[in-house]
Amino acid sequence: MADDLLINSKVTIPAAELEFTASRASGPGGQHVNTTDSRIQLRWNLETSQAITEPQRHRLRRVLASRLTDGGDLLLASETHRSQRRNREEVAQRLAALLREALIPPKPRRKTKPTRASRERRLQDKKKRADVKKGRSRKFDD
Repeated sequence: MADDLLINSKVTIPAAELEFTASRASGPGGQHVNTTDSRIQLRWNLETSQAITEPQRHRLRRVLASRLTDGGDLLLASETHRSQRRNREEVAQRLAALLREALIPPKPRRKTKPTRASRERRLQDKKKRADVKKGRSRKFDD
């Protein structure tokens, strides 16, 4: 559908899973800010979503843990623009960008060995440091 949110080539969140609510925005705006509900809050439930697979859900749970509510909802809000439509578009794009970034799997770490030169440099630096500390100690001559 047209209102579905495209995350990447494999993930599209159906519009039915996105819950938009409007409220009064804070901040400047004169008379306009007191009369219109231009702030948009987007709520998307990670736990009940049919758009993602179980491994993706597990990854998102881990990456977005600090942003999720106890019920597994992800909440985003926008009140940057004076129009509801633009705030709605912005918050949807922020959700898409957040999920797109979170779904990228990390590169596997390749184990590496320190080079011979780097080991020698490390040992030289340790010796220099030991000499500096040795020079600080008091010397008693009898």
